[in-house]
Amino acid sequence: MDEPNMSNVELLSERINRIKPSPSMAAKALVDKLRADGRDIIDFTIGEPDLPTPQHIVDAAVVALRAGDTRYTASSGTPALRKAIATKLARDNGLTYTAENIVVGSGGKHVIFHAFAVTLNPGDEVIIHAPYWVSYPDMVVVNDGTPVIVAGDEASGFKLSPEELEAAITPRTKWLILNTPNNPTGAVYTEDELIALGKVLERHPHVWVMSDEIYEHFVYGGAQHISPVLAIPAIKERSLLINGASKGYSMTGWRLGYGAGPTVLVNAISKLISQTTTCPSSISQAAAIAAFLGSQDAPRNAGRVFEQRGKLMADLLKDARGVSVRPPTGAFYVYPSVAGLIGKTTPAGHILKSDLDVVNYFTESAGVATLDGSAYGVGPYLRFSFATAELAIRDGCSRIVEACLALK
Repeated sequence: MDEPNMSNVELLSERINRIKPSPSMAAKALVDKLRADGRDIIDFTIGEPDLPTPQHIVDAAVVALRAGDTRYTASSGTPALRKAIATKLARDNGLTYTAENIVVGSGGKHVIFHAFAVTLNPGDEVIIHAPYWVSYPDMVVVNDGTPVIVAGDEASGFKLSPEELEAAITPRTKWLILNTPNNPTGAVYTEDELIALGKVLERHPHVWVMSDEIYEHFVYGGAQHISPVLAIPAIKERSLLINGASKGYSMTGWRLGYGAGPTVLVNAISKLISQTTTCPSSISQAAAIAAFLGSQDAPRNAGRVFEQRGKLMADLLKDARGVSVRPPTGAFYVYPSVAGLIGKTTPAGHILKSDLDVVNYFTESAGVATLDGSAYGVGPYLRFSFATAELAIRDGCSRIVEACLALK
C-alpha cells in the first residue's frame, strides 16, 4: 500500500518539534557508533555507575520471576514497594510519608515527566537553575510550560541564591526544580543554603518544589546530603521528592524511580501512568524492595569508590593546559571550565570557538568523549563523568592533557 502523501511537518506534532533529543543519549549513541567503526574511544559522557547491580537485588528479581511475579501491578506500584520506599525515606532522609504518598515509575525521569504533564497549563513557568540536567527544560516545554532559566556561575558554586530565586518568581510560577547533589556540577546544597531558599518560598505559597535527589548517596569531602523537604518543612505539602534505584544501586537499566508528595499529586500521576505505561515492571519492583530494605553496603561502597575516582580525575585534569577544574562535592561528574581553550587553534588549523568545538576536538583528536556545558545551560564548560574504571580515567585524562598541549 502506498504511503499517504504527507510531509514530515504535517505528520509530526508541534509539541515534538519543540524539543530536541537528549544530548547525553545522543552522545552515547555517537560513542557506540564510533566504537562499532573500530575507533578507540574513552567514554566520559555516560551518567550511570559502571558497578554491577548488587547480587542480593538480582537474586530478589530471580525469585520474583520464578514465583510468577510477572503480571501487571497497580499503576502507582505495589503496596509492598511503596511501603519500602516510605521506610527508606524515614531511615535515610528523616522524612515521614505513607505508602499513599508514593508513586513508582519507570525511572525518575518518567515520574518527573508525568508530574509536569498533570500540573502544567500553557504559560505556567518552571524555574530551572543552570547548569541543569539536560532533560528538565525539554520536559517542561513538551508539557506546554515555560522554562525560566536562572544562570548560575562558578563563583557561587553553581548554586541558586535566595535573591536569584526571588527575582525569578512570578504569578505564573508553578514549580521550582532543586537538584542536589547536582548533575552536572556536583554541587551540594547545605542546610543553611536550603533554609535561606525556604524563606523565599514561604513568601510564595503558589510555588511547588520538585526536589531531585537521585544522587543522594554520592557526596564527598565532608559534604552531606540533606533533602530540601527536610530542611524546609513548610514546603512538604507542595513538593515532590524524586529519587530511585538507578544511581545508588547501579540499576539504571531496571528503570525504577519514584516520587513522594501529597496524595492529590501522586494520585494524578498514577492516573496518567495508567493511561501511558500502565505500571512499572513487576520484576524491577520486586528487586527494588530488596534494594531499599536490604543491605545498604553497596551504595556506601559506591560512594567511597566514586569519591576516589572524582579526586583522581580532578587531580589529573589540573595538568591540562587551559582547563580549570574544581574537585567535586557530589554526584559523579566534574565540570571544568575550558575558557582557556577558546580561541586556540587545533593541529588541523581549526579555531575552537565554543565548548562544543572543544568536545569535538577531544573526540576526534584524542578519542575521548565528553559533553559540552552549553547543553546544560552554562558554557564554556565540559561535563566529565568519573563513573568509569580508574584505568580509563587515567588514560582519558592523559589524552586530554596531550590534546591541550597540541593546541596553539
